[in-house]
Amino acid sequence: MRVSATDEYGLRCLLQVAFHEGPRPMNTPEIARREALGPEHVGLLMQKLRLGGLVTSTRGAAGGYRLARPAHEISIWEVISVVGGEFLPQEFCKCHPGRRPDCVHVTDCSIRALWRTVEASLRKVLQGITLADLQRDETSMVTWLSSPEVSGVDRWN
Repeated sequence: MRVSATDEYGLRCLLQVAFHEGPRPMNTPEIARREALGPEHVGLLMQKLRLGGLVTSTRGAAGGYRLARPAHEISIWEVISVVGGEFLPQEFCKCHPGRRPDCVHVTDCSIRALWRTVEASLRKVLQGITLADLQRDETSMVTWLSSPEVSGVDRWN
């Protein structure tokens, strides 16, 4: 499984807004500079985040972006859903029929059940992690994520 570049960049841009300190909103050129991304790409990501209700925007020379809600209220699952869309779209099986118009397993598919279970597990973990949680440094984050309460597993490998 992969996290798309869009997911990663969208989350990184949103974290810049979340942890920005100062009286002015965070603008696109500043986010782009801090993340070493093109301003056009950042603009598109920020538009998705705005349309998804995660940031508010102000126009003008002193404009930019602010979180629409406190960082502790925005889950990583919500960010990924807004930026990247569904993990396993309903039409997924229609996209993989092999040489037939419909998948041969359209009515009974153990693989589909597997992906739905993986999606539910991933959703549960990512819904329990917020932007505020990502303020930790990497070492602290690894330790925190290793706890069964957060990861949902007894051991982190």
